[in-house]
Amino acid sequence: MLRYDLHCHSTWSDGVLAPADVVRRAAERKVDVLALTDHDEMGGVAEARDAAADSGVKFVAGTEISVSYLTHTIHVLGLGVDADNPALLEGLKSVRHGRDDRARRMGESLARAGIAGAYEGALTYAGNVSLLSRTHFARFLVDRGHVHDTHACFKRFLVPGKPGYVEHVWADLPDAIGWIHGAGGLAVLAHPGRYRVTATGMRKLLDTFRDAGGDGIEIISSSHTPEQFGEYAALARVYGFKGSVGSDFHAPGESWLDLGDSPPLPEGVTPIWNDW
Repeated sequence: MLRYDLHCHSTWSDGVLAPADVVRRAAERKVDVLALTDHDEMGGVAEARDAAADSGVKFVAGTEISVSYLTHTIHVLGLGVDADNPALLEGLKSVRHGRDDRARRMGESLARAGIAGAYEGALTYAGNVSLLSRTHFARFLVDRGHVHDTHACFKRFLVPGKPGYVEHVWADLPDAIGWIHGAGGLAVLAHPGRYRVTATGMRKLLDTFRDAGGDGIEIISSSHTPEQFGEYAALARVYGFKGSVGSDFHAPGESWLDLGDSPPLPEGVTPIWNDW
């Protein structure tokens, strides 16, 4: 059985490894099919594709689009997209616009909470200033000893109602799915278990995602517990979604799932790669 990992990040967004190094790590960890899915960016695809050809890994071009849904930010993976599609690239560029302004306001919020220099500190962790993200701020906060790991950081900081959180308008859901489909890809709701919604709210989100043309949901994710694997597999079957698998790798040791660690999809779920 092939081992899939269809969600990971490089230095083109908030990962710590260059695209080629992500691919080589995946190959060492016995991944057969890998998608690079940097946030709102496709700049690392060419390097990753070349490294995959050298490493014997089947490569899938991807991205992870930030989307505003009601009062939430959700993420939609575009898998198997044409990395040169003009409409997709222009859409991603529009999403990236304003990230630096948001990051500066995040730094100001943390300063008001007594943590000075967060914006400048986060910059030292970012390979791409236009994609300065909450993860870069989290690494700064961990290294300065404010929290013991990035998971704890997202409980104390950078989330609604906590220091460092700044509201921002991202892509519209139908637009994001349209860019993905226009580029020949499949739209997958990333890590649904991460979103702070009730059971009713989750059903409404999945209704909206399906009605907008979404193709699948991420079932195996480092953001999910093993119990949630079964929960989201059941929802995939109910809604007719295909299922996806991804470690959401950012850095070695930063998550309980590394590249290649993901278990297979639960029985009864059609894989997102079924027709590839």
